[in-house]
Amino acid sequence: MTLVRPALVGLVGALAAWPCALAAQAQAVPVAGGAASNAPGDGSAEPSAADRRDTGRGSRANVPQRRRAQLAPYVEVGQRLVADLTRGDAVTYTTLAAGVNAEVQTARAQGQVSYRYEHRIGWGDRAAGGDIHSGLARGSYAVTPNLRLEAGALATRTRADIRGEAPGVLVGNVANVSQIYSVFAGPSLATRAGPVQIGANYRLGYTRAETPGLGGVAAGQPRLDYFRDSWNHVASVSATARPGSIAPVGLSANAAYERDDAGQLSQRYEGWFLRGDVLKPISPYVALTAGVGYERIESSQRDPKVDAAGRPLVDSQGRFITNPTGPRRIAYRTDGVYYDAGVIWRPDRRTSVEGHVGERYGSLSITGMARYQAARDIVFQAAVHDGIQTFGRQLRNGLSNLPTNFVETRDAFAQQFNGCTFSAGGTSPGGCLNDALQSVQTAVYRARGLDMAVSYQRGRSTLGVGMGYTSRRLFAPDGAPGLIVSGVQDDSYYGQIFLGRAFGPNSGLNVNGFVNYYVSRLAGAEDVISLGSTASYYRNFGRLGTTASVGLYHFQVGDLSSALSAQALIAARYQF
Repeated sequence: MTLVRPALVGLVGALAAWPCALAAQAQAVPVAGGAASNAPGDGSAEPSAADRRDTGRGSRANVPQRRRAQLAPYVEVGQRLVADLTRGDAVTYTTLAAGVNAEVQTARAQGQVSYRYEHRIGWGDRAAGGDIHSGLARGSYAVTPNLRLEAGALATRTRADIRGEAPGVLVGNVANVSQIYSVFAGPSLATRAGPVQIGANYRLGYTRAETPGLGGVAAGQPRLDYFRDSWNHVASVSATARPGSIAPVGLSANAAYERDDAGQLSQRYEGWFLRGDVLKPISPYVALTAGVGYERIESSQRDPKVDAAGRPLVDSQGRFITNPTGPRRIAYRTDGVYYDAGVIWRPDRRTSVEGHVGERYGSLSITGMARYQAARDIVFQAAVHDGIQTFGRQLRNGLSNLPTNFVETRDAFAQQFNGCTFSAGGTSPGGCLNDALQSVQTAVYRARGLDMAVSYQRGRSTLGVGMGYTSRRLFAPDGAPGLIVSGVQDDSYYGQIFLGRAFGPNSGLNVNGFVNYYVSRLAGAEDVISLGSTASYYRNFGRLGTTASVGLYHFQVGDLSSALSAQALIAARYQF
């Protein structure tokens, strides 16, 4: 959910602390990371300060007490070769880059920044140059024991139209790609009033997409509206009482308000939510839970201007021109009661499983989460989600669930923060942004799917695996000129693997592999598959570092087009 963690999770923490049921057993650990859509929200969890205090994520318990801060700015020059193995062509680029890697891990502050600006100079008429921004920043700061500030920022490139090409390795004259920027920030408060734990949260987010590169969609296909930017915010408050404190069962109540305003066609999403939950432990390891809520969600927009023939007008960047005097049309609306029931199983500190089944958005809704920490350095996590989303809100939620200590690589051909980002330590394996970045979608949609991630770290080796599935049902006003997505569904499947091995303090090897499969039910659309693998070796000589990378990439759009390409890079970096 876009909401900051539901009160139900507080009940789960209360179950873990039930003194009678668990006194003779190892105390259970509450679920960490994204959770089910059983709170007043839209299907993806955003943890509160109270949850982090329960789970240890970002808390002082899991942060080294020895202060650690690192700052490493750098400049880099490199030469790239991109070979089109399908047509037998090859182009070369010179790259000039500047960036910074920074990290802080103290008792009160945890955060990491990895940012890179790159200017590409193409040699020859067929090699287009340009500027590329890629980076990720996540941070958390404890102002007081009860008040915490969270923030994050993302710069990456991703697919624009789900029907078009899928350039996973974003090098060369790629089409159907848009530069994305996203940022969020806000406070989380966790306090107590007698036996009741109280939480309050606020998040403000902004997302922007540049105009995508031309091409990549079959001739004759109608154009889609291009997402431009959106502002979104969410505020929530919750109250939770553990079983036995004021009643035999655990009780919780929460409320929230959320709004998203997008520039394209003056689109607006607005949601009001109320919910109550009960939790009943039935054994030291199992609890039953049930909840009922009321929600009102409304998404609306204006029509584009049209010419004399009724065709929508577009501006110089290809976006629809909004008709400011036209009526505001409803794209999606729900207003009523929803409910669910579920089971929570927590046999030990390392294992936590929960599942919920109910009725929401007028149909069956299934959500859940599982987490297993096999050892201190092996963590598995999976989540089933279901919610009404907008592109800006879903990306904000995904960004907020990424770790504040993540794995950063020098592999310039890998998916730079537009796929999975794996944790460099802690209780979470990391997270993936594939569900939001499968394509840049302007319309509001219902997103349902499954995401899984596992990370392993031991000695000089790091392994991360992520995979998942997302289905989106799109909503738009019926009869609006130029809009073709109303009622259409698209699906995406993804898998990604990362392997890092340090040969010593000054050298190492990173290997990435990925596969994506996209299915759009827009008229005339073809299935799209993309896959690739990259490898990068680095060697440092004091402040001077060298990198050599190779990559192989393939995509196919139905029977219409396909490409097989290889890439190679050699670069030198000076770190200040």
